[in-house]
Amino acid sequence: MHEHDLTKVKGTDKFVPRLQQTLEGWAKSDPPTMKKLPVEADIPEQILKWCLLPGATSLMWATGDWCLIAFYWLLRIGEYTVKGSRNETKQTVQFKMEDVTFFDESESGKITKLPWSASDEEIMAAASATLKLDNQKNGWKGVCVHHEANGDTFFCPVRALGRRYCSIRRHTSDRKTMMSAYWINGERHDLRDEDVRAALKKAAADLNYAHERGIPVERIDTHSLRAGGANAMSLAGYTDRQIQKISRWRGKRLKITFAKNYIVFLKACQIA
Repeated sequence: MHEHDLTKVKGTDKFVPRLQQTLEGWAKSDPPTMKKLPVEADIPEQILKWCLLPGATSLMWATGDWCLIAFYWLLRIGEYTVKGSRNETKQTVQFKMEDVTFFDESESGKITKLPWSASDEEIMAAASATLKLDNQKNGWKGVCVHHEANGDTFFCPVRALGRRYCSIRRHTSDRKTMMSAYWINGERHDLRDEDVRAALKKAAADLNYAHERGIPVERIDTHSLRAGGANAMSLAGYTDRQIQKISRWRGKRLKITFAKNYIVFLKACQIA
């Protein structure tokens, strides 16, 4: 009727600006998210147990150590792994060797910072450790998160961090090296998010999470470590504000799926 497609700019095959903006907006829409469920400490511990088996690889050790560290330190996946197609607009910066500090504690309770040149034995006997973030998702820069050893000689986040630190230091003296690094036959690699994801799902399957906990394997992902650590702190008596400070959640209200309530919910479902 008008000898012209009114949806297009006259003389071209391009949509009119308003319609083009609408189509571009629709193209950016994400599918509905499936909330990931928290896990307990037995998941990272299970992954570390595989490292004690004959034939354990450097990748297995890196994955096991970082899963335990991430659970206790409530880390985001982008803080300790690399991703080949990571969005350049992301603010999170991975931990580097220079961001890790270990501390010794005397019998009198005095805390002493261990130097970079400290021996492996001193690092592995450290009483506590601090991780510093150059930048992160919420825009806070230079934030430090401290953690004390839990007393276990193996399943301890400080011991796991010490293993990663000493392993990297044996291969390079560059303190800018990312903590995700590991070596196979002299060749450097970096821990990736898919490595962690695969290990978590396998551990959940081995521990029969679907039937014994009511948590399907497909609902377990990398965020499950961070959520699980928050739940563990809640059950240990920490307040929402304390968990928010330690986990670096910036929102005014902390959203946590409390484990006690979730267990009650699961039992109700089983009864039903």
